[in-house]
Amino acid sequence: MRIKVETRQDGDIEVPRRFHLNGDPVDVVEMVDQWFGVGYRYCKVKGSDGALYILRYDELRSEWCLAMFASERSQAVTGEWTSPRQRVKGLLQ
Repeated sequence: MRIKVETRQDGDIEVPRRFHLNGDPVDVVEMVDQWFGVGYRYCKVKGSDGALYILRYDELRSEWCLAMFASERSQAVTGEWTSPRQRVKGLLQ
């Protein structure tokens, strides 16, 4: 999904500062991670709405798109989840 992203300069590159999702602005409160490939860059950011986003920048087209979204609620659920194997291991100790 293509999105409009406002950026700021961080050293040699521009990083997301704010983006618009369904017309609503979301401020980037934290740059969690970023990684680069040939012709693209991914930025994992935390939004002002508490959600986690992965934004992909296509350097050849100068386009940003939303690659992944995890709401604050889904992060809380998955953060507390333990696999059955971990639970069994805990019971055996």
